[in-house]
Amino acid sequence: MNKAELIYRVSSETSLPRSHAEKAVVALLGAIEDALADGEKVTLVGFGSFMVHSRAGRTGRNPKTGESISIDAKRVVKFKAGTRLSSAVK
Repeated sequence: MNKAELIYRVSSETSLPRSHAEKAVVALLGAIEDALADGEKVTLVGFGSFMVHSRAGRTGRNPKTGESISIDAKRVVKFKAGTRLSSAVK
């Protein structure tokens, strides 16, 4: 499912016009993005939690040449599925 399909699904299940459903989906994704950018954890009960995790820098290896390279530290987004989502996927 892509973003357009998600908007269509929200529109059809809520009887909202497509433009309103698109605004709702964009607002939801923007709110999650903003919270994560501020380092906050976003929890949607039953669905899951998004959190920012700091990954330490490390030394890697170029698989083509075998040369050692330095991989910088960075922040990454992690997702942990909630119980309802986990049960639905089983």
